[in-house]
Amino acid sequence: MHPTTSHARERISEDIQRELSVIIGEVKDPRVAAAMVSVIAAETSRDQRYCKVHVSALGTYEEKELLRGLKSAAGFMRGELCRSLKLRQSPELSFVLDRGIEHAARIDQLLKNG
Repeated sequence: MHPTTSHARERISEDIQRELSVIIGEVKDPRVAAAMVSVIAAETSRDQRYCKVHVSALGTYEEKELLRGLKSAAGFMRGELCRSLKLRQSPELSFVLDRGIEHAARIDQLLKNG
């Protein structure tokens, strides 16, 4: 893959985020399926070889196990990304848990009970 302009990289990141939002729902790994996982953002590297995926999860899950499950399913997700986005080479995926939605839900609950 060739280095891209920031606009093209941003568009590819948005495409990956959109597609992963669908693909992640197809993951059969119980560590992932147990949590309601949402893809918050995707950031591709300049050379498009790597993509950091920010995810949020609701429900009952073990954080470390969820991240292990996502890492384990990364190969499947990369293959699906190649097919759906017609990429020659899909970026290597790494996952980070984003607590923004969880934090907002907790604040909302505190305000309601307040």
